[in-house]
Amino acid sequence: MTAGAQSNHVRRAMERARDRQEAMARMQVNSENGRSSGGKLRMQVVNGDTTYLDNLSPVFIISRGKRSNEKDWREYYKLVWRFATVYPYAQAAGVLIKQVDSTLNAEHYGIIRKDRYISALQKELFNDFEGVFRDMSIQQGTVMMKLINRETGVVPYDIIKNYKNGAAAGFWQAVAKLFDNDLKNPYDPEGADKELEELVQIWQRGEFPALYWSVFWEDPPTVNIPERYRK
Repeated sequence: MTAGAQSNHVRRAMERARDRQEAMARMQVNSENGRSSGGKLRMQVVNGDTTYLDNLSPVFIISRGKRSNEKDWREYYKLVWRFATVYPYAQAAGVLIKQVDSTLNAEHYGIIRKDRYISALQKELFNDFEGVFRDMSIQQGTVMMKLINRETGVVPYDIIKNYKNGAAAGFWQAVAKLFDNDLKNPYDPEGADKELEELVQIWQRGEFPALYWSVFWEDPPTVNIPERYRK
C-alpha cells in the first residue's frame, strides 16, 4: 500500500472517530429526552420467553493513555496500520534465523560453504520478498526492523554482520542513518517502543483483528507468507 493509501486509511479512521463521538452525543441527548434511537431487533420466543437478537461486530476499547489530541491519535492509527503490514514479516524473519542457525551449527560449515549457503538463501529471499519490501515506506521499514529485533533478540546491524560481513553491515547502517534510523538501536518495550509492544501483546492474544476493526472498520490487510517461513 502506498503512502497515499496509508494517509487515506488514517484520515478515514479520524473521521469515523468523530462520527462515533457525535453518535454517542446524540444517543445521550435522546436518552435524556426519553427517546430511543435504535432500530428494531429480531425476536426469538422459546418456551414463552422472548429473546432479542442482533449481530454485533467485535469492538476493541482503546485506552486514551497520553493520546489527548488529534495529532496523537493520527500517529497511533499510523502505527497500527504499519504494524499490521509488517509484523508477519518480522515473525517470518525470526523463524528463518532459527532455521539458518540450526543448519549452520549442524553442518559445521566453513567460510566458503557458509558464504555459498547465505548467498543462495539471499537469492531465495529476493525472489520471495523483493517486490513487497520495495513498496514499503521508510516508516514501515523502521517498524519492521524494530520487530525483527524483538523476534530474534539481535539488532539488525548484527544480523547483517553475522550472516554477511562487517562491510555490508556498515553500508546498510550508513543508509539507515540517511533516514534518521539506526540499525544498532535495540528494541525498547518499556520505553520508546512501548506502544509497539502493546500491539504485539494484543496480536498474541488473538485480539488484533478486533482492534484493527475498531480503528478502521475493516479487516486487517492480508499478508501472504510462504509456508517455509511460518512457525
